[in-house]
Amino acid sequence: MGAYVVRRLLLIVPTLFVIMLVNFLVVQVVPGGPVERILAEVKHTTAGATARLAGGGGDVSRGGSIYRGRQGLEEDFVRDLERQFGFDKPAHERFWLMMRRYAVFDLGSSYFRDQSVLSLIAEKLPVSISLGVWTTLFVYLISIPLGIAKAVRDGSRFDVWTSGFVIVGNAVPSFLFAILLVVVFAGGRYLDWFPLAGLVSENWSELSWPARILDYLWHIALPVAAMVVGGFASLTLLTKNSFLEEIHKNYVITARAKGLGERGVLYGHVFRNAMLIVIAGFPSAFIGVLFTSSLIIEVIFSLDGLGLLGFEAAVNRDYPVMLGTLYFFTLLGLLMNLAGDLAYVLVDPRIDFESRQV
Repeated sequence: MGAYVVRRLLLIVPTLFVIMLVNFLVVQVVPGGPVERILAEVKHTTAGATARLAGGGGDVSRGGSIYRGRQGLEEDFVRDLERQFGFDKPAHERFWLMMRRYAVFDLGSSYFRDQSVLSLIAEKLPVSISLGVWTTLFVYLISIPLGIAKAVRDGSRFDVWTSGFVIVGNAVPSFLFAILLVVVFAGGRYLDWFPLAGLVSENWSELSWPARILDYLWHIALPVAAMVVGGFASLTLLTKNSFLEEIHKNYVITARAKGLGERGVLYGHVFRNAMLIVIAGFPSAFIGVLFTSSLIIEVIFSLDGLGLLGFEAAVNRDYPVMLGTLYFFTLLGLLMNLAGDLAYVLVDPRIDFESRQV
């Protein structure tokens, strides 16, 4: 197992390098940029501007340092902007400098915020971790027992009725259910039981520890509920189908023929094999909830997390935040995938990764 872990860790380096290279190249050809944004603002705010931004100020030609919308501006001013943002260097040199900094986890500083990317991530991380951890926990606590119960009672009235809830959960988007929760429970139209902004109250630091915990749970209840409803359906069906496949295999028939009870067959033999596919999806599920699925939920419930940070960075062309958070997320995702493989061994020690060629 040790050799396998070392190989996987070494494989992370070229994987991360290629991902960052591809995204860096995409950024170079996407219209717009920080220099163009500032030029557009100057053109709109400086008296005596004589030309309208062509095409909305969307094109940047970095190769010749020519920016649409720069008419009437001093060349030295434009060059200073290029130097400030590092665009006075060729693209390949900027990429290598960036990767050298990333190797020591120096993710740079935001173009438009007076903060480093690491401090921004640390500031927004509590919101995203709260949503990700609680949502993943409740999704698994609901989906696994429900999927097992549906598999054992396949075709029964219980299976049919619960399938209706699963279909509704799969069909209703999280953001739509979030809006419904706001309207019903957060003062939108009917009840005003839950807050609609922030992870904690403004006076949270003044509260006692029990009151702080209750205040935190009070704020996080509706966002987590909205994300759980949108996420439990697929895992429930995955668990059910996985258990159904295992239940009809020969080793289960043999175990029953030896007189082993249904509970012993289910949890002593079937559970270990059926849970492998469920565990395999845990890292991607957690990363998805943590960094991508929560964007609209963060907007609806006024939660300032990583999803909103990444979206604003993309809109504002804040390249250090875009690429820095991408590096952080990708590295975490690769490590989580490795953790998923190790979890395989915990569930079924018969699995031997040493014999695999990575």
